[in-house]
Amino acid sequence: MPQAFVSPDRIRSQFTEAMSQMYRAEVPQYGTLIELVADVNAGCLENNPDLRERLARAGELDRIDVERHGAIRLGTADELFTIRRLFAVMGMQAVGYYDLSVAGVPVHSTSFRPVDEAALNINPFRVFTSLLRLELIEDEGLRAEAGAILAARRIYTPRAVALIERHEQNGGLTEAEATEFVAEALETFRWHGEATVSGETYKRLHDAHRLIADVVSFKGPHINHLTPRTLDIDAVQARMPERGITPKAVIEGPPRRHCDILLRQTSFKALEETILFAGDADAVQGTHTARFGEIEQRGVALTAKGRALYDRLLASVRGEVQVGAGGAKAGAYDQELAERFKALPDSWDELRRQDLAFFRYSPTPAGIAAAVGGAPASDPEALIAKGYLAFAPIVYEDFLPVSAAGIFQSNLGTDQQQNYATHSNRDAFEAALGATVQDELALYAERQAASLTAAMEALGPADLQLKTVA
Repeated sequence: MPQAFVSPDRIRSQFTEAMSQMYRAEVPQYGTLIELVADVNAGCLENNPDLRERLARAGELDRIDVERHGAIRLGTADELFTIRRLFAVMGMQAVGYYDLSVAGVPVHSTSFRPVDEAALNINPFRVFTSLLRLELIEDEGLRAEAGAILAARRIYTPRAVALIERHEQNGGLTEAEATEFVAEALETFRWHGEATVSGETYKRLHDAHRLIADVVSFKGPHINHLTPRTLDIDAVQARMPERGITPKAVIEGPPRRHCDILLRQTSFKALEETILFAGDADAVQGTHTARFGEIEQRGVALTAKGRALYDRLLASVRGEVQVGAGGAKAGAYDQELAERFKALPDSWDELRRQDLAFFRYSPTPAGIAAAVGGAPASDPEALIAKGYLAFAPIVYEDFLPVSAAGIFQSNLGTDQQQNYATHSNRDAFEAALGATVQDELALYAERQAASLTAAMEALGPADLQLKTVA
């Protein structure tokens, strides 16, 4: 009898738990952060029964406690190609292309995550994965040296690669293989305090950009943050100092709203970790700051129309109010952000009616009862008005390039900015990846359309002309 394969969802959950335990041991404040977020979330659910009911109805309540996103930075096309195959074992696919060079960070990125609703509700683990753009290092000699250093390293264990190949050949992994895979894959993300370069080389890389030094100088792409999801990021931000954690000056993303949109993120300062630099004689001790704590609050996914409005409003504030490393203007920024975002409706129904956000549709018990006695009206708006058709926001599962760059810059220790005279290079990224990244807006539109079709079929005629939000 053939052995049964472990589901990718289960492997992903096992890996998430193993990663969380490893990171808790490496970054003690992460454990404190998890406890704080759990306390805030419990209070939110207790004090907001409508929110609890909405999350439960959408099948999202159980995912909150296990939800995490991580971030890694890779150095070569080969590393990116293999990481795609590694995440595929866990049912995670590349979604979205993010060019962070426009915000002064010399990388471009994607998000590896589950894509279907059932998998997301089991465990929505995602990893924001960046690839260093060596071509953005202006010093030709340093660029060649960095390339040679990266070409010589191997960030995956031989056994991890063998198990990836086993998965590709057989279509899955057995229980024993899955357990071994999680342990072997974890080694890629582990922190190593020994640099692969000398202190002098590290300084030259650091002077070019601190992130370049972080990517090039170590044995692998150590996980640099592991982010829990909170239901009230403002409460977490306010209470972090009570737990001995200093948050960044402002929360990245949209302002606080009744109807949460997209993604809000904050973080605490990176650890200063001891490292040993390689040398001809004895290793030289130094310090390195790259890894940090991060928290996120997720809202509804916006349509292309909604996203254009969001981007325009955010750019208008960032262009006028700058927040320095000391946070002297943080209050002014938050106030101006809230004022500008009044132009974006703060009502679920208005967001839906104006085609600004994506929603999941479902028949109500009253609608099902009405359908039994005779088909109700076929117009979705009429069904909603009668209470026969319900809608709930689809959670934004992806990332925001401006916010990601803001978090990166904050935790590099300064407001350092580089003006890279370049443009987006998605073709090169996808060539390195060995696949086309999926369009996140198309995925949300498909989920919305499928839910509306299923709901309308349950409520009445099948020959409906359904409106699909683009």
